[in-house]
Formats: sequence, structure tokens, C-alpha cells
Amino acid sequence: MLQKFLFTGGAVCAFFAGYSQDSTKATPAFKLSGSADVYYRYNFNDPTQSPYNSLTSFTTSQNSFELGMASLKAEHSFGKASLTADLGFGKRAEDFSYNDVSGSRGFSLANVKQLYLSYAVSDKFKLTMGKWATHVGYELVDAYLNRNYSMSYMFSYGPFFHTGLKADISLGGKSALMVGVANPSDFSTTTSTSKFVIAQFSTATSNSKVKFYLNYQGGKYLPGVSLQQGDIVITGAVTDKFSIGYNGTVQSRKPSGKTGDSWWGSALYFNVDPTSFFGLTLRTEYFSDKKSVASTIGGKVFENTLSANFKVSNLTIIPELRLDNASTSIFTKNNGDVAKSTATAILAAVYSF
Repeated sequence: MLQKFLFTGGAVCAFFAGYSQDSTKATPAFKLSGSADVYYRYNFNDPTQSPYNSLTSFTTSQNSFELGMASLKAEHSFGKASLTADLGFGKRAEDFSYNDVSGSRGFSLANVKQLYLSYAVSDKFKLTMGKWATHVGYELVDAYLNRNYSMSYMFSYGPFFHTGLKADISLGGKSALMVGVANPSDFSTTTSTSKFVIAQFSTATSNSKVKFYLNYQGGKYLPGVSLQQGDIVITGAVTDKFSIGYNGTVQSRKPSGKTGDSWWGSALYFNVDPTSFFGLTLRTEYFSDKKSVASTIGGKVFENTLSANFKVSNLTIIPELRLDNASTSIFTKNNGDVAKSTATAILAAVYSF
């Protein structure tokens, strides 16, 4: 009996010693990154009331120096499991997680810009659960990831983020599929039993110079109101100094038993980089929301935004000029009159590491 006990104990010790040796071969990977942005905005109509002719996200100020957002992103992986915690502080973060703002001072759920856990079941199949920035659209919440500082109408009235469970599936080559189930868009927490279906199909040419994304979200947005949105993003590198991006989207909302209405938009992004220090981006966007489905615009808007990017190491200076023209008088003037058009200048500074 003693011999059997000693043999068994020795085998167990040998197993754990071997396991310990194997586990030491896998070194945990940790990455810390961050960014911050500040800006000054002046609308030439000189409006006196918020949102100061800014009908898109994050830049609702007038003749004022403003803090955008300070972000800190920690990523850790060990074996097949990984964690991403992305925190944001400032008005941009609060506007992004607008349903989570508590109204109290200090840290809140709105400061958790992204938080998700992932597990790679295989090299072709990964599961992710938590909160992450939306796959829908061309533009992103982090200022350093966009070449224009002000945001498009499509970004502003589309989804910001999803909280749920998704699967990323490699289809071979450059193609991939993402499918998932989530809370109604832009809700980190909800008492609603309704869930959204989200999906993305992506592919690219063999040299990755042209990339294509087909995006979808749909479900019960409000009690008795269904929402469906289809979205396309295409990017193409014409040369190493010139590239084009396209985003087209349509979103419909339909109350139960009633006729639904929709809004849609389309935008082109022209990017020119003569040198590593200097670049230009022209965004030209057409946005139509005649029935005020997602906004109070009640018409069509054609906006053109020209942004220069001056890059000095990790710092990017972005002077920007934006012209918005609408089919109805939705912009205000200093004397209280209304107008169909407005012009805005922005000077922004963005730093990332």
C-alpha cells in the first residue's frame, strides 16, 4: 500500500512539475496604449445656443477651447484567452456612452468605453463577450483613428457600440464573418428582453489594397419598434500617397402595425499624403432624414469637410474647415434668424501612444 501511495504521489508530482514547465513557456502578453485630444471650434454664424450649429457628435461648442477625451487602453493575453479594457474620460467619452451617464461626478459606467473578454477556440474561431465599439460605419470614436476631426452625420446617428456576445470566424484567405447577439445598440445595461442581431462580412484583394465590409444590425429598438440597418464600407489604396474610402448606410424603423420610415447617407473620403509629415482628407457626405427618423433635421444635408494632418512624431495637428448645406433652414444665426447653410473652423491636436 505504501509503495502504491508513493508511486501515485510521485506520478502526480511529476504531472504538475511537467505542467508547470509547459506553462512557463507561455509568457503573458501585456500592452498599454492611450490617446488624448483637444480642440477649438468656431462657427461663423456665431450662434448663441447649444449645440451651436453642430448637429453631429462631439463638437458642440462655440468660440471655446475644449477637452475632447483622454483614453487609456490595456490589453492582456495568455494562451487563448485575452482581455481588453478601454477607459475614456471627458465629454467625448460621455457622449459616446450617453445612455450610461449617471449625472454624478466621478467614475461611472460611461467611462468604460470598451470592456471585453475573448477566447480563441481555434485559429479560425474566436468568441468575444462584453462591450465594444460598433462595426457599422467608417469612422471611429477615437480621434486619433480619424483623419477628419469633426464627425459625419452617419456616424452620429448610427450605432456607437454593442454589448453582447459575438463570434469571429475566418473563412479562409482574406474573408471573415462576424455574427453576434447584443443588447439594443448603445446600451451597456438594459432591463429590456429584446436583443439585436449583429453581423459583418469582410474581404479584401490578395494585396489588401482594396477592402470591403458589409455590416448589419437589427432588432427591437424600443417596445413595439423594430430597427434594421445595412451598411457598406469600401477602402482602396490607389497609390502609396492616395487612397479613397466609401461609406453608405440605410436605417429603417418600423412601429408595430404601422408603416416604417428610414434615413440614409453616403460619403466619400479622399486621402492624400504627399509626405509623411503632411496629409489632406476631404470628406463629402450626403445625409437624408426627411421624416426625422433619427434626428431633428427633417430634410437633407450635404456637408464637405477638408482637414489637414500635420504629424510630428506621436502628435497630429488638424486644422479643419467644414461647410454644411441643408434643404431646410436648420442652422441658427447670432440675431436669431435661421439659415440653410453654415461654415465652421476647427483646430484640433491629437496625441496617441
